[in-house]
Amino acid sequence: MAKKKPKKRRQEGFPAGKSKPVSRPQPPSLNSPPPRRWGLIILFLTITIGGTYLAIWLRPKSTAPRFTYTVIKKYPHDQTAFTQGLVMHDGCLWESTGRYGESTMRRINLSTGEVLNQFPLGEDLFGEGMTVFDGKFYQITWKEGKAFVYTFADDEFQVVKEFEYEGEGWGLTHDDTHLIFSDGSREIKFLDPETFEEVRSLWVKQRSGAAVGQLNELEFYQGKIYANRYQSDLIYEIDPQSGYVTKVIDLNGLWTNRPADGVLNGIAVNQKSGRLLVTGKLCPFVFEVKLAPILPR
Repeated sequence: MAKKKPKKRRQEGFPAGKSKPVSRPQPPSLNSPPPRRWGLIILFLTITIGGTYLAIWLRPKSTAPRFTYTVIKKYPHDQTAFTQGLVMHDGCLWESTGRYGESTMRRINLSTGEVLNQFPLGEDLFGEGMTVFDGKFYQITWKEGKAFVYTFADDEFQVVKEFEYEGEGWGLTHDDTHLIFSDGSREIKFLDPETFEEVRSLWVKQRSGAAVGQLNELEFYQGKIYANRYQSDLIYEIDPQSGYVTKVIDLNGLWTNRPADGVLNGIAVNQKSGRLLVTGKLCPFVFEVKLAPILPR
């Protein structure tokens, strides 16, 4: 009788050659405490978002406050004058006009608009900005790289000095020690009035860092530079140390029915009232304006 083969002993577990599967972790219940890494992530987001809001709250405003105007008085003005520079001095309005063959230096009766005295530039010169510094009149030219210094006596202008410089000339004013010069870009230069050489310069910008270019006619008043922006109705008040715009004066609607070349250009200060006088190229009026802030809605 044949012997029965013994039965193979059943092995516990899984067949040979197959590894035991790793058990999948169960998702935490709603009542389970969050893993440590989630706590770190939550902390990071809290700090990041909070810091962002804090930075937004603390950062300087991106643009300067805007001002509007009220017209206090209108004075007559020669509407054939291509106004480039404007100054109140010694009770009169002094003006530099441009265009080849038409450029002049003028002394004007503000109340009547009458041109009392004028000095014509050469046919090949295009007059630009002007200012009065230490009793002398300084006038620059557009592309000719020439500046003239005048005295005025016995109802006559007399050229007493000339300077040469590189680049274009647009606007001119002064502080207590330097002439202040614009060339139509974002740059303003401070010049030695004795040599016309550059002492320093700055770039004009908004608080956001955005550049402000096309700076034209200039005026210096109460420690600030005021600048027309070419082909706009805006005047910028500029800090002379940092170059930041500290105020924007919006003169939109001041002058209507303009000729093709009629743009606002010309800033002076009425020494009696302390208010701004503004005009434009080929403008029939000089406007005396009172400023008021535009309040946010």
